[in-house]
Amino acid sequence: MNKLTKTLFIIYLIALCWILLFKLGVQFSYMNNRSLNLIPFRNLLTSNGKVDVGETVMNVIIFIPLGIYTGVLFKRWPFKNNVFFFFLVSLIFEALQFIFRIGAFDITDIITNTTGGIIGLMIFKVIEKLFNNNMKTQKFINIIAASGTALMVTLLLLLKLNMLPVRYQ
Repeated sequence: MNKLTKTLFIIYLIALCWILLFKLGVQFSYMNNRSLNLIPFRNLLTSNGKVDVGETVMNVIIFIPLGIYTGVLFKRWPFKNNVFFFFLVSLIFEALQFIFRIGAFDITDIITNTTGGIIGLMIFKVIEKLFNNNMKTQKFINIIAASGTALMVTLLLLLKLNMLPVRYQ
């Protein structure tokens, strides 16, 4: 059971790298331009004065599985260690984007990514209480994670092959 969880976790981390660092293999216009934002939520307003929370929500969502996997794989960690882990993973991604000029270093992303990890950990805790059995909890999470991983990989491949009606450039 634990091998499956670890395998799914590795697939998730690879997909996360592909999305955050390799930008799905697409060259975006903002690449090769280092920028640094240390003011939280500064870029929420669009040029026409409307609030755009799409990227913020996506940053939270994409880190929810990290919280769930952390709950399963690192059960003995105290809550503060989990939060530090989410923060550290997000900080590393942001720093790598800045260093390699593939994105901006944005404090908002660190906050929202860490929040996503915390939400994922809370989801894990709720599932754990519902099942009240470690094996049943892990089996349920593996089923959901395997389904979600298959769906995510399929969507990413379809997106990469331009087979979806969505433009990501």
